[in-house]
Amino acid sequence: MSEVLFQSRGKVLTVDTMNPAVKKVEYAVRGPIVIRAVELEKELKQGVKKPFTEVIKANIGDAHALGQRPITFLRQVLALCTYPDLLNDNKFPEDAKERARRILQACGGGSIGAYSASQGIECVRQDVAQYIERRDGGIPSDPNNIYLSTGASDAIVTLLKLLVSGEGRSRTGVLIPIPQYPLYSAALSELGAVQVNYYLDEENCWALDVQELRRAVTAARQHCQPKVLCIINPGNPTGQVQSRKCIEDVIRFAAEEKLFLMADEVYQDNIYAQGCQFHSFKKVLYEMGPEYCDTVELASFHSTSKCYMGECGFRGGYMEVINLDPQVKLQLTKLVSVRLCPPVPGQVLLDVIANPPREGEPSYEQFIKEKTAVLNNLAEKARLTEEIFNTVPGIKCNPVQGAMYSFPRIEIPDKAVKEAQAKGQSPDMFYCMKLLEEMGICIVPGSGFGQREGTHHFRMTILPPTEKLRILLNKLKEFHERFTREYS
Repeated sequence: MSEVLFQSRGKVLTVDTMNPAVKKVEYAVRGPIVIRAVELEKELKQGVKKPFTEVIKANIGDAHALGQRPITFLRQVLALCTYPDLLNDNKFPEDAKERARRILQACGGGSIGAYSASQGIECVRQDVAQYIERRDGGIPSDPNNIYLSTGASDAIVTLLKLLVSGEGRSRTGVLIPIPQYPLYSAALSELGAVQVNYYLDEENCWALDVQELRRAVTAARQHCQPKVLCIINPGNPTGQVQSRKCIEDVIRFAAEEKLFLMADEVYQDNIYAQGCQFHSFKKVLYEMGPEYCDTVELASFHSTSKCYMGECGFRGGYMEVINLDPQVKLQLTKLVSVRLCPPVPGQVLLDVIANPPREGEPSYEQFIKEKTAVLNNLAEKARLTEEIFNTVPGIKCNPVQGAMYSFPRIEIPDKAVKEAQAKGQSPDMFYCMKLLEEMGICIVPGSGFGQREGTHHFRMTILPPTEKLRILLNKLKEFHERFTREYS
Protein backbone atom coordinates (compact mmCIF):
# COMPACT_ATOMS: atom_id res chain seq x y z
CA MET A 1 0.00 0.00 0.00
CA SER A 2 2.76 2.42 0.98
CA GLU A 3 4.65 1.52 -2.22
CA VAL A 4 1.60 2.36 -4.35
CA LEU A 5 1.11 5.61 -2.44
CA PHE A 6 4.76 6.52 -2.96
CA GLN A 7 4.58 5.85 -6.71
CA SER A 8 1.34 7.82 -7.19
CA ARG A 9 2.51 10.82 -5.22
CA GLY A 10 3.78 13.64 -7.41
CA LYS A 11 6.61 16.04 -6.67
CA VAL A 12 6.04 18.46 -3.80
CA LEU A 13 7.97 21.17 -5.62
CA THR A 14 6.95 21.78 -9.23
CA VAL A 15 6.91 24.80 -11.51
CA ASP A 16 3.21 25.15 -10.63
CA THR A 17 3.72 24.96 -6.85
CA MET A 18 6.95 26.96 -6.52
CA ASN A 19 7.16 30.58 -5.41
CA PRO A 20 5.55 32.53 -8.29
CA ALA A 21 7.74 35.57 -7.59
CA VAL A 22 10.87 33.56 -8.49
CA LYS A 23 9.40 32.69 -11.90
CA LYS A 24 9.19 36.39 -12.67
CA VAL A 25 12.91 36.91 -12.00
CA GLU A 26 15.03 37.53 -15.10
CA TYR A 27 18.76 38.25 -15.27
CA ALA A 28 19.83 38.95 -18.83
CA VAL A 29 23.57 39.16 -18.09
CA ARG A 30 23.56 35.38 -17.56
CA GLY A 31 20.54 34.53 -19.71
CA PRO A 32 19.94 32.29 -22.77
CA ILE A 33 22.73 33.84 -24.86
CA VAL A 34 25.35 33.07 -22.23
CA ILE A 35 24.04 29.52 -21.83
CA ARG A 36 24.37 29.05 -25.60
CA ALA A 37 27.89 30.57 -25.53
CA VAL A 38 28.98 27.93 -23.01
CA GLU A 39 27.50 25.21 -25.23
CA LEU A 40 29.42 26.57 -28.23
CA GLU A 41 32.67 26.55 -26.23
CA LYS A 42 32.12 22.86 -25.45
CA GLU A 43 31.35 22.10 -29.10
CA LEU A 44 34.57 23.81 -30.20
CA LYS A 45 36.57 21.71 -27.71
CA GLN A 46 34.92 18.59 -29.14
CA GLY A 47 36.14 19.54 -32.62
CA VAL A 48 32.80 20.70 -34.03
CA LYS A 49 33.49 23.06 -36.97
CA LYS A 50 32.24 26.62 -36.53
CA PRO A 51 32.73 29.86 -38.49
CA PHE A 52 34.98 30.98 -35.59
CA THR A 53 37.75 29.46 -33.47
CA GLU A 54 36.81 30.91 -30.07
CA VAL A 55 33.87 32.46 -28.24
CA ILE A 56 34.63 36.00 -27.10
CA LYS A 57 32.55 36.74 -24.00
CA ALA A 58 31.82 40.44 -23.77
CA ASN A 59 28.59 39.98 -21.81
CA ILE A 60 29.74 40.68 -18.26
CA GLY A 61 32.15 42.96 -16.41
CA ASP A 62 34.44 40.16 -15.25
CA ALA A 63 37.86 41.81 -15.59
CA HIS A 64 40.17 38.95 -14.65
CA ALA A 65 38.30 36.43 -16.81
CA LEU A 66 39.02 38.75 -19.74
CA GLY A 67 42.73 38.99 -19.09
CA GLN A 68 43.24 41.81 -16.57
CA ARG A 69 46.07 41.00 -14.16
CA PRO A 70 45.41 41.23 -10.39
CA ILE A 71 46.95 44.16 -8.54
CA THR A 72 50.07 42.77 -6.84
CA PHE A 73 49.66 44.43 -3.43
CA LEU A 74 46.04 43.27 -3.04
CA ARG A 75 47.01 39.66 -3.67
CA GLN A 76 50.12 39.87 -1.45
CA VAL A 77 48.07 40.89 1.59
CA LEU A 78 45.43 38.30 0.77
CA ALA A 79 48.09 35.58 0.42
CA LEU A 80 49.63 36.54 3.78
CA CYS A 81 46.23 36.43 5.47
CA THR A 82 45.36 33.11 3.85
CA TYR A 83 48.68 31.44 4.75
CA PRO A 84 50.21 33.36 7.68
CA ASP A 85 53.46 31.34 7.57
CA LEU A 86 54.34 33.59 4.62
CA LEU A 87 54.77 36.43 7.11
CA ASN A 88 58.25 34.94 7.66
CA ASP A 89 59.06 35.08 3.94
CA ASN A 90 61.31 38.00 2.97
CA LYS A 91 59.85 38.05 -0.57
CA PHE A 92 56.83 39.99 0.78
CA PRO A 93 57.15 43.74 1.44
CA GLU A 94 56.81 45.01 5.00
CA ASP A 95 53.81 47.24 4.27
CA ALA A 96 51.86 44.19 3.04
CA LYS A 97 52.87 42.26 6.17
CA GLU A 98 51.79 45.13 8.46
CA ARG A 99 48.30 45.16 6.93
CA ALA A 100 48.01 41.38 7.07
CA ARG A 101 49.04 41.25 10.75
CA ARG A 102 46.49 43.93 11.67
CA ILE A 103 43.68 42.09 9.88
CA LEU A 104 44.65 38.70 11.35
CA GLN A 105 44.72 40.15 14.87
CA ALA A 106 41.09 41.20 14.34
CA CYS A 107 40.04 37.69 13.27
CA GLY A 108 38.95 34.94 15.64
CA GLY A 109 41.92 32.66 16.33
CA GLY A 110 44.04 34.83 14.04
CA SER A 111 42.49 33.11 11.00
CA ILE A 112 40.40 34.41 8.11
CA GLY A 113 38.69 31.01 8.23
CA ALA A 114 36.77 32.21 11.31
CA TYR A 115 33.40 33.95 11.14
CA SER A 116 33.58 37.71 11.50
CA ALA A 117 31.05 40.04 13.08
CA SER A 118 27.90 40.12 10.95
CA GLN A 119 28.44 43.78 10.07
CA GLY A 120 32.04 43.01 9.11
CA ILE A 121 35.45 43.07 10.81
CA GLU A 122 35.65 46.25 12.89
CA CYS A 123 39.10 47.39 11.71
CA VAL A 124 38.00 46.93 8.08
CA ARG A 125 34.93 49.10 8.68
CA GLN A 126 37.19 51.71 10.28
CA ASP A 127 39.44 51.69 7.21
CA VAL A 128 36.44 51.95 4.89
CA ALA A 129 35.16 54.95 6.88
CA GLN A 130 38.58 56.64 6.58
CA TYR A 131 38.65 55.89 2.84
CA ILE A 132 35.24 57.58 2.44
CA GLU A 133 36.45 60.60 4.44
CA ARG A 134 39.52 60.98 2.19
CA ARG A 135 37.41 60.55 -0.95
CA ASP A 136 34.87 63.14 0.20
CA GLY A 137 37.34 65.80 1.32
CA GLY A 138 37.09 65.24 5.07
CA ILE A 139 33.32 64.80 5.50
CA PRO A 140 33.01 62.45 8.52
CA SER A 141 32.12 58.79 8.09
CA ASP A 142 31.06 56.63 11.05
CA PRO A 143 32.23 52.97 10.97
CA ASN A 144 28.95 52.07 12.69
CA ASN A 145 27.15 53.18 9.51
CA ILE A 146 29.25 50.82 7.37
CA TYR A 147 27.95 47.34 6.57
CA LEU A 148 30.32 45.01 4.74
CA SER A 149 28.62 42.72 2.25
CA THR A 150 28.95 39.91 -0.29
CA GLY A 151 29.63 42.29 -3.16
CA ALA A 152 27.48 45.40 -3.56
CA SER A 153 24.61 43.28 -4.91
CA ASP A 154 23.99 41.59 -1.56
CA ALA A 155 23.78 44.94 0.26
CA ILE A 156 21.40 46.35 -2.35
CA VAL A 157 19.01 43.39 -2.03
CA THR A 158 19.25 43.47 1.78
CA LEU A 159 18.26 47.13 1.91
CA LEU A 160 15.39 46.59 -0.54
CA LYS A 161 14.06 43.88 1.78
CA LEU A 162 13.75 46.53 4.51
CA LEU A 163 12.12 49.05 2.20
CA VAL A 164 9.44 46.92 0.51
CA SER A 165 6.07 46.72 2.25
CA GLY A 166 2.33 47.24 1.79
CA GLU A 167 -0.32 45.73 -0.45
CA GLY A 168 -2.21 46.97 -3.50
CA ARG A 169 -1.93 50.73 -3.93
CA SER A 170 0.17 50.97 -0.76
CA ARG A 171 2.78 48.54 -2.14
CA THR A 172 6.29 50.04 -2.27
CA GLY A 173 7.29 51.51 -5.63
CA VAL A 174 10.98 51.61 -6.48
CA LEU A 175 12.22 54.00 -9.17
CA ILE A 176 14.97 52.49 -11.32
CA PRO A 177 16.71 53.93 -14.40
CA ILE A 178 15.94 52.52 -17.82
CA PRO A 179 18.26 51.15 -19.11
CA GLN A 180 19.12 49.50 -15.77
CA TYR A 181 21.35 46.82 -14.34
CA PRO A 182 19.07 43.73 -14.18
CA LEU A 183 19.88 43.10 -10.50
CA TYR A 184 17.28 45.75 -9.70
CA SER A 185 14.39 44.37 -11.75
CA ALA A 186 15.24 40.83 -10.59
CA ALA A 187 15.28 41.80 -6.91
CA LEU A 188 12.04 43.77 -7.22
CA SER A 189 10.33 40.79 -8.89
CA GLU A 190 11.53 38.45 -6.14
CA LEU A 191 10.37 40.83 -3.39
CA GLY A 192 7.06 41.61 -5.09
CA ALA A 193 7.78 45.34 -5.20
CA VAL A 194 6.48 47.65 -7.92
CA GLN A 195 9.10 48.61 -10.50
CA VAL A 196 8.75 52.27 -11.49
CA ASN A 197 10.75 53.09 -14.62
CA TYR A 198 12.34 56.43 -15.33
CA TYR A 199 14.06 56.82 -18.70
CA LEU A 200 17.55 58.19 -19.18
CA ASP A 201 17.96 60.65 -22.08
CA GLU A 202 19.84 58.82 -24.83
CA GLU A 203 19.99 61.93 -27.02
CA ASN A 204 21.79 63.75 -24.19
CA CYS A 205 24.43 61.11 -23.44
CA TRP A 206 22.07 59.14 -21.16
CA ALA A 207 21.61 62.09 -18.79
CA LEU A 208 19.13 61.94 -15.91
CA ASP A 209 16.36 64.54 -16.13
CA VAL A 210 14.46 65.45 -12.95
CA GLN A 211 11.33 66.21 -15.01
CA GLU A 212 11.37 62.55 -16.10
CA LEU A 213 11.64 61.52 -12.44
CA ARG A 214 8.65 63.73 -11.66
CA ARG A 215 6.64 62.16 -14.48
CA ALA A 216 7.45 58.67 -13.25
CA VAL A 217 6.53 59.39 -9.62
CA THR A 218 3.26 61.12 -10.56
CA ALA A 219 2.18 58.22 -12.78
CA ALA A 220 3.23 55.61 -10.20
CA ARG A 221 1.15 57.17 -7.43
CA GLN A 222 -1.96 56.00 -9.25
CA HIS A 223 -1.16 52.36 -8.42
CA CYS A 224 1.58 52.18 -5.72
CA GLN A 225 3.49 54.18 -3.13
CA PRO A 226 6.83 55.35 -4.56
CA LYS A 227 9.31 55.16 -1.70
CA VAL A 228 12.77 54.51 -3.18
CA LEU A 229 14.89 56.14 -5.88
CA CYS A 230 17.81 54.08 -7.26
CA ILE A 231 20.68 55.80 -9.04
CA ILE A 232 23.59 54.09 -10.82
CA ASN A 233 26.55 56.46 -11.19
CA PRO A 234 28.65 55.93 -13.25
CA GLY A 235 25.98 54.21 -15.28
CA ASN A 236 25.56 50.53 -16.04
CA PRO A 237 24.89 49.70 -18.86
CA THR A 238 24.99 53.23 -20.26
CA GLY A 239 28.40 54.52 -19.09
CA GLN A 240 27.32 58.08 -18.27
CA VAL A 241 28.81 60.11 -15.40
CA GLN A 242 26.43 62.42 -13.57
CA SER A 243 27.33 66.06 -13.14
CA ARG A 244 27.33 67.66 -9.71
CA LYS A 245 24.33 69.81 -10.66
CA CYS A 246 22.39 66.69 -11.67
CA ILE A 247 23.15 65.06 -8.30
CA GLU A 248 22.04 68.19 -6.44
CA ASP A 249 18.77 68.21 -8.44
CA VAL A 250 18.19 64.54 -7.64
CA ILE A 251 18.77 65.11 -3.91
CA ARG A 252 16.34 68.05 -3.88
CA PHE A 253 13.78 65.93 -5.70
CA ALA A 254 14.20 63.06 -3.22
CA ALA A 255 13.74 65.50 -0.33
CA GLU A 256 10.60 67.03 -1.88
CA GLU A 257 9.03 63.67 -2.68
CA LYS A 258 10.23 61.94 0.53
CA LEU A 259 12.12 59.21 -1.29
CA PHE A 260 14.87 56.99 0.12
CA LEU A 261 18.00 57.36 -2.07
CA MET A 262 20.07 54.33 -3.10
CA ALA A 263 23.32 55.32 -4.84
CA ASP A 264 25.08 52.47 -6.66
CA GLU A 265 28.62 53.85 -7.02
CA VAL A 266 30.63 50.70 -7.77
CA TYR A 267 32.34 52.27 -10.83
CA GLN A 268 33.52 55.39 -9.00
CA ASP A 269 37.16 55.05 -10.18
CA ASN A 270 36.13 54.29 -13.79
CA ILE A 271 35.97 57.84 -15.20
CA TYR A 272 37.37 58.33 -18.71
CA ALA A 273 35.85 61.33 -20.50
CA GLN A 274 37.48 64.74 -20.28
CA GLY A 275 35.46 67.12 -18.14
CA CYS A 276 33.78 64.29 -16.23
CA GLN A 277 34.37 63.76 -12.52
CA PHE A 278 32.93 61.39 -9.94
CA HIS A 279 30.92 63.10 -7.19
CA SER A 280 29.65 60.86 -4.42
CA PHE A 281 26.02 61.39 -3.43
CA LYS A 282 27.10 61.57 0.21
CA LYS A 283 29.61 64.38 -0.43
CA VAL A 284 27.11 66.44 -2.42
CA LEU A 285 24.39 65.78 0.17
CA TYR A 286 26.58 67.11 3.01
CA GLU A 287 27.75 70.12 1.03
CA MET A 288 24.10 71.08 0.41
CA GLY A 289 23.77 71.82 4.13
CA PRO A 290 21.64 70.70 7.11
CA GLU A 291 18.32 71.10 5.27
CA TYR A 292 19.32 68.04 3.25
CA CYS A 293 22.17 66.26 5.05
CA ASP A 294 20.16 66.00 8.29
CA THR A 295 17.02 64.63 6.65
CA VAL A 296 17.52 62.80 3.34
CA GLU A 297 17.95 59.06 3.86
CA LEU A 298 20.77 57.65 1.72
CA ALA A 299 22.50 54.32 1.24
CA SER A 300 25.56 54.20 -1.01
CA PHE A 301 27.29 51.07 -2.30
CA HIS A 302 30.78 50.10 -3.43
CA SER A 303 32.47 46.84 -4.41
CA THR A 304 35.82 45.09 -4.91
CA SER A 305 34.59 43.80 -8.29
CA LYS A 306 34.99 46.87 -10.51
CA CYS A 307 37.21 49.99 -10.82
CA TYR A 308 40.90 49.03 -11.19
CA MET A 309 40.60 45.94 -8.95
CA GLY A 310 38.26 43.63 -10.86
CA GLU A 311 38.22 41.15 -7.96
CA CYS A 312 34.72 39.83 -8.76
CA GLY A 313 35.11 36.30 -7.39
CA PHE A 314 36.00 37.34 -3.84
CA ARG A 315 32.60 39.03 -3.40
CA GLY A 316 33.63 42.00 -1.29
CA GLY A 317 31.62 45.18 -0.89
CA TYR A 318 30.11 47.67 1.52
CA MET A 319 27.10 49.86 2.14
CA GLU A 320 27.12 53.16 4.05
CA VAL A 321 23.77 54.30 5.47
CA ILE A 322 22.98 57.93 6.28
CA ASN A 323 20.04 59.21 8.38
CA LEU A 324 18.67 55.71 8.92
CA ASP A 325 16.10 55.47 11.72
CA PRO A 326 17.90 53.93 14.77
CA GLN A 327 15.17 51.31 15.19
CA VAL A 328 15.43 50.36 11.50
CA LYS A 329 19.21 50.13 11.88
CA LEU A 330 18.70 47.50 14.58
CA GLN A 331 16.49 45.58 12.17
CA LEU A 332 19.16 45.87 9.45
CA THR A 333 21.80 44.49 11.81
CA LYS A 334 19.46 41.61 12.68
CA LEU A 335 18.81 40.89 9.01
CA VAL A 336 22.51 40.73 8.05
CA SER A 337 23.20 38.49 11.07
CA VAL A 338 20.97 35.79 9.56
CA ARG A 339 23.71 35.21 6.93
CA LEU A 340 26.36 35.15 9.70
CA CYS A 341 28.97 37.28 7.90
CA PRO A 342 30.23 38.38 4.48
CA PRO A 343 33.12 36.30 3.01
CA VAL A 344 36.20 37.20 5.05
CA PRO A 345 38.65 37.03 2.08
CA GLY A 346 36.44 39.64 0.38
CA GLN A 347 36.66 41.78 3.52
CA VAL A 348 40.46 41.49 3.41
CA LEU A 349 40.56 42.73 -0.19
CA LEU A 350 38.17 45.56 0.65
CA ASP A 351 40.44 46.62 3.49
CA VAL A 352 43.48 46.82 1.21
CA ILE A 353 41.49 48.86 -1.33
CA ALA A 354 40.42 51.24 1.45
CA ASN A 355 43.93 51.30 2.93
CA PRO A 356 46.34 51.07 -0.05
CA PRO A 357 50.10 51.69 0.09
CA ARG A 358 50.94 55.24 1.13
CA GLU A 359 53.64 57.43 -0.36
CA GLY A 360 57.00 56.41 1.08
CA GLU A 361 55.97 52.79 1.72
CA PRO A 362 57.81 50.00 -0.18
CA SER A 363 54.82 49.02 -2.38
CA TYR A 364 53.59 52.51 -3.24
CA GLU A 365 55.27 53.05 -6.60
CA GLN A 366 54.38 49.63 -8.01
CA PHE A 367 50.78 49.95 -6.75
CA ILE A 368 50.29 53.36 -8.38
CA LYS A 369 51.92 52.13 -11.60
CA GLU A 370 49.61 49.10 -11.84
CA LYS A 371 46.45 51.02 -10.88
CA THR A 372 47.17 53.83 -13.36
CA ALA A 373 47.95 51.37 -16.15
CA VAL A 374 44.60 49.57 -15.72
CA LEU A 375 42.57 52.79 -15.69
CA ASN A 376 44.47 54.35 -18.62
CA ASN A 377 44.00 51.16 -20.62
CA LEU A 378 40.26 51.20 -19.94
CA ALA A 379 40.06 54.85 -20.99
CA GLU A 380 41.75 54.01 -24.30
CA LYS A 381 39.36 51.08 -24.87
CA ALA A 382 36.36 53.31 -24.09
CA ARG A 383 37.53 55.75 -26.78
CA LEU A 384 38.27 52.96 -29.28
CA THR A 385 34.82 51.37 -28.79
CA GLU A 386 32.95 54.61 -29.40
CA GLU A 387 35.15 55.48 -32.39
CA ILE A 388 34.74 52.16 -34.24
CA PHE A 389 31.03 51.74 -33.54
CA ASN A 390 30.28 55.21 -34.88
CA THR A 391 31.86 54.34 -38.24
CA VAL A 392 29.16 51.71 -38.83
CA PRO A 393 25.94 52.79 -40.58
CA GLY A 394 23.04 51.74 -38.36
CA ILE A 395 25.00 51.81 -35.08
CA LYS A 396 25.11 54.87 -32.84
CA CYS A 397 27.25 54.81 -29.69
CA ASN A 398 27.27 57.55 -27.05
CA PRO A 399 30.63 58.38 -25.43
CA VAL A 400 31.61 55.82 -22.79
CA GLN A 401 32.24 58.41 -20.08
CA GLY A 402 32.73 55.85 -17.31
CA ALA A 403 32.07 52.32 -15.99
CA MET A 404 33.09 49.47 -18.35
CA TYR A 405 30.37 49.03 -20.97
CA SER A 406 29.06 50.51 -24.18
CA PHE A 407 25.34 50.46 -24.93
CA PRO A 408 25.03 51.32 -28.63
CA ARG A 409 21.72 51.75 -30.41
CA ILE A 410 21.26 49.53 -33.46
CA GLU A 411 18.89 49.76 -36.38
CA ILE A 412 17.22 46.42 -37.12
CA PRO A 413 15.42 46.07 -40.50
CA ASP A 414 11.67 45.32 -40.46
CA LYS A 415 12.24 41.94 -42.09
CA ALA A 416 14.48 40.89 -39.19
CA VAL A 417 11.97 42.25 -36.64
CA LYS A 418 9.24 40.09 -38.19
CA GLU A 419 11.45 36.98 -38.23
CA ALA A 420 12.32 37.58 -34.57
CA GLN A 421 8.64 37.91 -33.67
CA ALA A 422 7.86 34.68 -35.52
CA LYS A 423 10.46 32.95 -33.33
CA GLY A 424 9.05 34.51 -30.16
CA GLN A 425 12.19 36.59 -29.61
CA SER A 426 12.78 40.30 -29.13
CA PRO A 427 14.51 41.78 -32.20
CA ASP A 428 17.73 42.52 -30.30
CA MET A 429 17.79 39.00 -28.82
CA PHE A 430 17.46 37.64 -32.38
CA TYR A 431 20.33 39.93 -33.47
CA CYS A 432 22.61 38.95 -30.57
CA MET A 433 21.92 35.22 -30.95
CA LYS A 434 22.71 35.40 -34.65
CA LEU A 435 25.92 37.30 -33.87
CA LEU A 436 26.91 34.55 -31.44
CA GLU A 437 26.19 31.70 -33.86
CA GLU A 438 27.93 33.36 -36.82
CA MET A 439 30.84 35.23 -35.20
CA GLY A 440 31.31 33.68 -31.76
CA ILE A 441 30.72 37.00 -29.99
CA CYS A 442 28.65 36.97 -26.79
CA ILE A 443 26.93 40.25 -25.88
CA VAL A 444 23.64 41.03 -24.11
CA PRO A 445 20.50 42.37 -25.85
CA GLY A 446 19.28 45.78 -24.71
CA SER A 447 15.84 44.36 -23.93
CA GLY A 448 17.43 42.68 -20.90
CA PHE A 449 18.20 46.12 -19.44
CA GLY A 450 15.09 47.98 -20.60
CA GLN A 451 14.86 50.52 -23.41
CA ARG A 452 12.35 52.89 -24.96
CA GLU A 453 9.68 51.24 -27.10
CA GLY A 454 10.80 50.88 -30.71
CA THR A 455 14.54 51.16 -29.97
CA HIS A 456 17.10 48.36 -29.97
CA HIS A 457 20.49 48.17 -28.23
CA PHE A 458 23.06 45.78 -26.89
CA ARG A 459 25.48 45.96 -23.97
CA MET A 460 29.11 45.06 -24.53
CA THR A 461 31.93 45.27 -22.01
CA ILE A 462 35.11 47.11 -22.99
CA LEU A 463 37.24 44.79 -20.82
CA PRO A 464 38.86 42.45 -23.41
CA PRO A 465 42.57 43.15 -24.12
CA THR A 466 42.95 46.01 -26.61
CA GLU A 467 43.91 43.86 -29.60
CA LYS A 468 41.14 41.35 -28.92
CA LEU A 469 38.69 44.23 -28.42
CA ARG A 470 39.73 45.67 -31.79
CA ILE A 471 39.10 42.28 -33.44
CA LEU A 472 35.74 42.01 -31.65
CA LEU A 473 34.66 45.50 -32.77
CA ASN A 474 35.66 44.88 -36.39
CA LYS A 475 33.87 41.51 -36.40
CA LEU A 476 30.78 43.20 -35.02
CA LYS A 477 31.05 45.86 -37.71
CA GLU A 478 31.32 43.15 -40.39
CA PHE A 479 28.35 41.26 -38.93
CA HIS A 480 26.10 44.33 -38.68
CA GLU A 481 26.76 45.29 -42.31
CA ARG A 482 26.03 41.73 -43.47
CA PHE A 483 22.94 41.44 -41.23
CA THR A 484 21.57 44.71 -42.62
CA ARG A 485 22.11 43.58 -46.21
CA GLU A 486 20.51 40.18 -45.55
CA TYR A 487 17.33 41.63 -44.06
CA SER A 488 16.91 44.79 -46.13
